[in-house]
Amino acid sequence: MATPTQLKMGFDGIEEVQDEKKPELSNGRANKLDPQDRAFHDWYRFVLSFPPHLVRDYIGKFGLNQKSMILDPFCGTGTTLVEARLAGMKAIGLEGNPFPHFASSVKTDWKLDAEELSTRARAVAEKTLAILKSQGIDDNLSFSNSKDLKFKTLSPETEKLILANSISPLPLHKTLVLFECLKQFENEPFYRHALLALGNALVFKISNLHFGPEVGVKTPKADVPVISNWLIEINKIANDLRLAAGKPFPEIEVHLADARNFDMIEPNSVDAVITSPPYPNEKDYTRTTRLESVLLGFINSKEELRELKKRLVRSNTRGIYKGDDDDQWVTEFPEIQRIAEEIEKRRIKLGKDSGFERLYPRAAKLYFGGMARHLSDLRKVLRPGAQLAYVVGDQASYLRVMIRTGQILGDIAQKLGYELAGIDLFRTRLATATKEQLREEVIILRWRG
Repeated sequence: MATPTQLKMGFDGIEEVQDEKKPELSNGRANKLDPQDRAFHDWYRFVLSFPPHLVRDYIGKFGLNQKSMILDPFCGTGTTLVEARLAGMKAIGLEGNPFPHFASSVKTDWKLDAEELSTRARAVAEKTLAILKSQGIDDNLSFSNSKDLKFKTLSPETEKLILANSISPLPLHKTLVLFECLKQFENEPFYRHALLALGNALVFKISNLHFGPEVGVKTPKADVPVISNWLIEINKIANDLRLAAGKPFPEIEVHLADARNFDMIEPNSVDAVITSPPYPNEKDYTRTTRLESVLLGFINSKEELRELKKRLVRSNTRGIYKGDDDDQWVTEFPEIQRIAEEIEKRRIKLGKDSGFERLYPRAAKLYFGGMARHLSDLRKVLRPGAQLAYVVGDQASYLRVMIRTGQILGDIAQKLGYELAGIDLFRTRLATATKEQLREEVIILRWRG
């Protein structure tokens, strides 16, 4: 049996290869998705997701095998889960944001017949094209007929949830027509994969969004093909399903859940954790997936968005609520208190007085308190000897006060009984505000039980 690091996707399916020495990746390439890793991962992926090769590295370093259980409590779009499944390992993921949770569950579901997906999707495409044609719209030609066509739009409430101009009126209309046609098959096996394909096409081809790395809006596109771009994503998924057809893989569990509570996981069942939690900064992670979440029905109101944010570790001021009290977990950590005090002093000195800026010190304390709460509850599901890898990054978002995230999380973990086995440098990146090199690190912990 091949070790986990000796399994990869080949053109004819999963194949075993000889272990080989890989060249060191440059700092710029360290976080990129390599072309040979596109299968399954590329169905839908955060722009800043950590790369599959990093997961494979720690599967190998931890000496895991096909009897091991891997947990990713901040699973995002499923990088760790996909790699675990490719290696023949059981894995569990937790994700509090509904669309990434959906993406992870679909990306680890390889049972669907590729031909069924292709055939059913083409039928939906033909129906959608016929409806658009009846309206005088050719999806592949820019719309120039100014007949009295009333475009489909979002409700005023849902439109407020997305970035202004994140999608132009005609592409939005065509997307909503396609979604309505697809929605008729919501209970069919192919539906989830087809919906994820639409989400991916929507973000990267149909919308006006760009990521650099923050999500923003570029020059609006008056029109763009919707159906053909969706079918390209369908074909990508179908081709990957053919690679996995007829081959046994362990089941993967993905829970829509808060990473600060592990009641849904069997005690003493996890051999390893490989994950990347949020960083303490002013990045609202829900904005990254807002367009697809709203257009495809995963978030329908401000109340649903608020409930979503409450499931997340507090990492920015736009996700802080009156009753939050995770900061009580870190009252005895002088470095965290020092950082909060320095942020407040800097705020006063600079005359920063907005409601969000006043929350900066509290955001820093709530973040580390939430991570302390996470690490505390996590202990009950770990087997003695479990190994953990946390990809985290230094931050200076709060008025340029440096936060050495990895070092502080290592201190918190040791206070909770973990052994700090090491801190590996993953890569460095330039902070635009301070012009300093920020470290992204992998914090290695061990739970002795």
